[in-house]
Amino acid sequence: MGARTELGSPLFLLNLKAYPRSIGTGAREMGRTLAQFSKMTGVSVAIAPTPPLVGLLASELTIPVLAQHADPFEAGARTGHVPPAAVRASGAVGSLVNHSEHRLPRDAIAAVVRLLEAEGLTAVVCAGDVAESRELAALCKPPYLAVEPPELIGGDVSVSRAKPEVIRATVEAVHQVSPATRVLCGAGIKNAEDVRRSLELGAEGVLVASAVANARDPPAAIQELLGGFPSAPAHRAPTPPAAAPGTG
Repeated sequence: MGARTELGSPLFLLNLKAYPRSIGTGAREMGRTLAQFSKMTGVSVAIAPTPPLVGLLASELTIPVLAQHADPFEAGARTGHVPPAAVRASGAVGSLVNHSEHRLPRDAIAAVVRLLEAEGLTAVVCAGDVAESRELAALCKPPYLAVEPPELIGGDVSVSRAKPEVIRATVEAVHQVSPATRVLCGAGIKNAEDVRRSLELGAEGVLVASAVANARDPPAAIQELLGGFPSAPAHRAPTPPAAAPGTG
């Protein structure tokens, strides 16, 4: 397998979930807008669309595309499952793992991270609090870990405002057991100030969903959120996504 694609840091990761506006042409429009603003601002970005759209967006966009979920299985007789090999074949460069809306047992988390790594893919492991963040970082040492208190997901108050101590403590706890893991902040991120505060508290990026995917004006929402990042020279730009097998 080839080298894993670097997503960059600090990172803006957009999870489209399966909101009505983000499961059809809206996903393509949001992806193109995100790519355009990334080029203009120099901010490192990535997008995670609903499973049926992963391959389409990966083939059309110039930014990294991730799956929203992967299963801890090798390719084979796995109807309805998403093995990491299929994620790679789609053209995606990684996957969310253990999102609060698609939780996995601990042994499955470790297994799917190993399989993603074997395929040269990037795992973004999700955790709900400081203790779980530390546990999962120690368990599988993922390249990225997103802390998202579940009670704040989709709400109007960001974790950076409601629970700033969670971000500081998570960064410290994760780096004690896995220094190379980059901590992302999620849950309730709504505007540039939420992003700015998250980075000031030690996060190396944000995981955003409803603020864009469910917004009345997604381009304006993307522009607003990217405004919370530092100027372009501070960013480590991502490498281009590797071509899917058979396309290069």
